Amino acid sequence: MSHRVLVSSLVVLLLFPAIANAQATIKVNDDINFKVGTLIQAWADTAEDPATDDYAKNLFLRRIRLILGGQLSKNITFFFETDNPNLGKAPKSLSGGFITQDAFIEWKPQSDAFVLDAGLMFVPLCRNCLESAGSLLSLDYGSYTFTQSAATQSSVGRDTGFEAKGYLADGHLEYRAGLFQGVRGIGATNSLRTAGRLQYNVWDKETGYLYPGLYLGNKKILSFGAGLDHQQDYSAYSADVFASIPTAGKNAFNGELTLLHFDGGSTFTSIPEQRDATLQVGYYLAAPKVVPWLRLEKQDFRAATNNFRDNNRFQAGLTWLPNGNNFNIKGAYSRIHPRSGNSTNEFTVQMQFFYF
Repeated sequence: MSHRVLVSSLVVLLLFPAIANAQATIKVNDDINFKVGTLIQAWADTAEDPATDDYAKNLFLRRIRLILGGQLSKNITFFFETDNPNLGKAPKSLSGGFITQDAFIEWKPQSDAFVLDAGLMFVPLCRNCLESAGSLLSLDYGSYTFTQSAATQSSVGRDTGFEAKGYLADGHLEYRAGLFQGVRGIGATNSLRTAGRLQYNVWDKETGYLYPGLYLGNKKILSFGAGLDHQQDYSAYSADVFASIPTAGKNAFNGELTLLHFDGGSTFTSIPEQRDATLQVGYYLAAPKVVPWLRLEKQDFRAATNNFRDNNRFQAGLTWLPNGNNFNIKGAYSRIHPRSGNSTNEFTVQMQFFYF
């Protein structure tokens, strides 16, 4: 019954915009409104087994999300998102159920200089950590973007807590600073998790909960960011640069470099000290509406018993965007050189529908 209700709801949500020719928004009055949307990513994937050289084959839903947001008064908004990730992937299960992905209330008492969020949200460590899954440049988030997630008992980089954010310097400087639940010890008397991030946009400004990972020539962006994440003896630091530069013919270059340092210390021994890097670049060709892109990744463990550049990953792909981020198809080839064992190949095709 719950699955039939969900499917029926999604059909209504998808048909309503076509009828209304606008965002699917329910307006109660001038101060109260709601809008709905969805993200569906279907994957066809084949990945090589490092031990046998056989290829595991999967047809599954990488993401299927129901999104709800809105305004409750002039200075209070909310955002709620569910997901049923990897639905149908081996070991196959079609009854895993939906999880709450994001759920927070936002209060803006006066201006954009100070905003307070409360609920379940992304921990503000790096730009890639805060990008929308519906507008990523490469196939998915960086391989090491959420290294800390399992140990900190997060949900794909998200945690419950409170976060202050705002925009200064005429909107070019963004800050985010939060206090999060983190791991609770016996009696929950241990310290809470703290995280923060600064970003400066040199040219056009960016606002909102999530950043786009890909612009299609509609903005000129150069941003520099730095962040931290800390609880007891665990610490993580980041530095990142993002650029989207329109060129002739409405084409655009997109590039992003993310540098991360993780050290679980005595708090999270499952996170060895490491330095990780992800570089991804792509070029949007407006006439055929395609983006060829590349992604390079390195994971360097710092212990004396480990070698530098212990893990290397390479990914190349092509995205066709006939309707931008609302509907597109990605094809990707991945080459994984692990810390130990044989190198492997992976081939993936993704079809995406995104509306919000």
